[in-house]
Amino acid sequence: MKIDSIQNGIVLDHITAGKALQVYHDLELDKLDCSVAILQNVKSSKMGKKDILKIDKEYDVNLDVLGYIDPDITVSIINGQTVEKKKLALPKKLINVKKCKNPRCITSTEPGIVHIFKLADEKNRIYRCIYCEADK
Repeated sequence: MKIDSIQNGIVLDHITAGKALQVYHDLELDKLDCSVAILQNVKSSKMGKKDILKIDKEYDVNLDVLGYIDPDITVSIINGQTVEKKKLALPKKLINVKKCKNPRCITSTEPGIVHIFKLADEKNRIYRCIYCEADK
């Protein structure tokens, strides 16, 4: 299989195998007017298998969304060549990334309130709503 390299855009590499579609949907890449290549289960000496996303356009990637999904993702900015490589970490705070599932939370009853979760347990990747303390 041959996937052409991109000249200007972004490569999301080292995505845990099977998570590329979640990244695609959570970043709303379907709304972009450019080529997006999704490679799944690519052989990797470091990970065994991995997924890769190639976006053929400069794009402001939400690093908090990526860090929440998989903090081991590598973001490479391409402009003729690799210009910058970003490593991710679990975000300390998630703002409008996910919605609180507690039906009694103020975010469920009052429209327009920002959904904010704070990292409560880094080891277990647990986030809590700042309004009602429900787990995410």
